[in-house]
Amino acid sequence: MTAEELTKIAVIEQEARAQYRHSLNVCVAAGCLSSRSDLVKEALEKEIGRRGLERHCQVRGVGCLGLCSEGPLVNIESKDKPSVMYQGVSDRDVPEIVSSLEAEPVQRLICPTDRPFFKSQKKIVLENCGSIDPERIEEYIAAGGYEALHWALTTMEPEEVIEQITRSGLRGRGGAGFPTGLKWSTVYKADGSQGKYVICNADEGDPGAFMDRSVLESDPHRVLEGMAIAAYAVGAKQGYIYVRAEYPLAVKRLKTAIRQADRLGLLGNSIFGTPFSFTVDVRLGAGAFVCGEETALIASIEGKRGQPRPRPPFPAERGLWGCPTLINNVETFANVPPIIRNGPEWFASIGTEKSKGTKVFALAGRVNNTGLIEVPMGMTLRQIIYEIGGGIPEGKKFKAVQTGGPSGGCIPEQFLDMPVDYESLAKVGSIMGSGGMIVMDETSSMVDVARFFMEFCKDESCGKCVPCRVGTAQMLDLLDKFVKKRATARDLELLEELCDMVKHTSLCGLGQSAPNPVLTTLKYFRNEYNELLAASEQSGSQVEGRAEAQEVKA
Repeated sequence: MTAEELTKIAVIEQEARAQYRHSLNVCVAAGCLSSRSDLVKEALEKEIGRRGLERHCQVRGVGCLGLCSEGPLVNIESKDKPSVMYQGVSDRDVPEIVSSLEAEPVQRLICPTDRPFFKSQKKIVLENCGSIDPERIEEYIAAGGYEALHWALTTMEPEEVIEQITRSGLRGRGGAGFPTGLKWSTVYKADGSQGKYVICNADEGDPGAFMDRSVLESDPHRVLEGMAIAAYAVGAKQGYIYVRAEYPLAVKRLKTAIRQADRLGLLGNSIFGTPFSFTVDVRLGAGAFVCGEETALIASIEGKRGQPRPRPPFPAERGLWGCPTLINNVETFANVPPIIRNGPEWFASIGTEKSKGTKVFALAGRVNNTGLIEVPMGMTLRQIIYEIGGGIPEGKKFKAVQTGGPSGGCIPEQFLDMPVDYESLAKVGSIMGSGGMIVMDETSSMVDVARFFMEFCKDESCGKCVPCRVGTAQMLDLLDKFVKKRATARDLELLEELCDMVKHTSLCGLGQSAPNPVLTTLKYFRNEYNELLAASEQSGSQVEGRAEAQEVKA
């Protein structure tokens, strides 16, 4: 593949698209597919064919359009009229939609795109989602795909690539927020005589999180391009994408994308006629949450049980099969091509002083607009929940938002005007995590929420270290006592002691962060624990009273 051939593919694709007056784009990501958008796409194709409109109308499957709660979504782009998006479409609506192509839009189905949910977002990672067919490499190339890889391989030295990533301020989007350029630099400097590896961590296991899944389903080539640039920068020739088997559509599209890139010479040997070679394989995880931890993930790829090991040495020095290994998550790799294309200053101009760029969130829970969003770092929780999210349903009052999944914390109303960035979230006891954001209203019991996440952590503990294996089970037992109104004041003290012990003595990040939901609910919603304590004491007094009465009667 040469630059001229890449340009030719893009031009051919653009000319092919230009011949159609109308492009009917049907979301075929998992959210809309679960509402049978596949039937809508099939019905549109049949109706277009029945009316003989194939020369003027194109029906395409595209990636996630974002507003998952209103699916199936269909976005219609026309040459001589404004685009229109339809929501909640069924196959029964298809004849009316096709008739509207040369008439007025179907008002009852319109999804307004001028509302804050769409207007307030800043899309970098998701810029192609909803606009290209994820199963056609030609569409990715026509959207500027693989240009960044060509530019890096033919005009830049590996050190220059790393320097650009460093200057951009990009930080890992998998949770900890470690500077990406620093990690790449460490792997680059490590001894690679036995080889080096690049791993994409797509083991997304947080309850309510679907960011990585949506990116892989909607724009898989973007991730492959980011991995290839990273491999060139650090000196690796082999990459792995570790993705959970519960994401069959993402796996299917990833494998399709790899085959397509191999066929065009964008992966494999002598990419763009340079000495650089890079291949990518997919490895399926069995769903263990702990395998999101990098050393457990490496063990799983090696065919061992997915358990973490002590660090140092870190994977950047001694990782897969004992070789230096670069591990970043899906969103981190997806940010790389636009940084190389547009320059580090462009990326660094977005976000805050220490948290650059944008962040993709899976907005879920008790909020009107649930779905996939991407916002600049530093946007406040209030803007995300009330402007983009549309507020709380049924006029209920906001109570808390959980960020960072089981490893994060519950943030109360008093912090709604806090900017969402790594430092601000850490100050209130939470973390960015991979991007899950679950909203809770006044009907939610925060003790129940803490118990839910603790049960998850207890079930997902690999059992290797005692603090996590035993501590999470003991904390779950104590939380059960609160929920069942059988707790004592000593149980509350013991719960706090266990949180401290598990946090500071567990082997890996899963155990160390498992107490976070409990700690934040104790800090900000302690009254709910005290109310359950009072109910427990009252219940105990009533039991004692009945026992005394029975004794007197006897």
